[in-house]
Amino acid sequence: MTEDGQRPARVVVVDDQTVVREGIVMLLGLLPGIEVVGAAGDGNEAVQLVDELAPDVVLMDLRMPRCDGVEATRRIRAEHPGTQVVVLTTYADDESLFPALRAGARGYLTKDAGGDEIVRAVRSVLSGDAGLSPSIQRRLLERLSAPEPQPATFAEVPDGLTTRETEVLVLIAEGLSNQEIAHNLHVSTATVKTHINNLFAKAGLKDRAQAVRYAYARGLAKPPAK
Repeated sequence: MTEDGQRPARVVVVDDQTVVREGIVMLLGLLPGIEVVGAAGDGNEAVQLVDELAPDVVLMDLRMPRCDGVEATRRIRAEHPGTQVVVLTTYADDESLFPALRAGARGYLTKDAGGDEIVRAVRSVLSGDAGLSPSIQRRLLERLSAPEPQPATFAEVPDGLTTRETEVLVLIAEGLSNQEIAHNLHVSTATVKTHINNLFAKAGLKDRAQAVRYAYARGLAKPPAK
């Protein structure tokens, strides 16, 4: 029990870098109110450990091989709703932050967080609150206060493409990368790839060059002026 009579929070640490993972485990071992019960090197291992140990909180890295932190968070929250997830990552960009929160993470910290901040985040999510670092709170407020992008309108959408798939097609024709498209549409790159796969299948396209020609031929985008 801790000094205030609470039992320690049982925590699993997930990070694909061994040195980082062991460092986090060592730090948490020095903090009051935290008991590290396991550590995993990727999302699949994390889900397996949660199955076995039923921890209170998972401290989750995001960018990992085999199964990333967003997918692992989604699986853990779906299968073990009593286990909360706090993201602990290097990245604070929209492409990392919002997919993680949509997947069910209740906390989000960057790896420059101190021990006290980690303890506060863990305790916050266990009490039903959000465990967000001040910089992440500011980012969320900035995003909420920004005007919502208006969806594009198209007179006629060919081959049964959805409006979103057509928007992605137009951005491909404009030369944007998947990451740039994701940023423009406020979605993850995984979502962009799904839209691309769908529109390629519907329109019978094999690659981005064919997609560009397809968009030009159907008047969805204009070729650059010569």
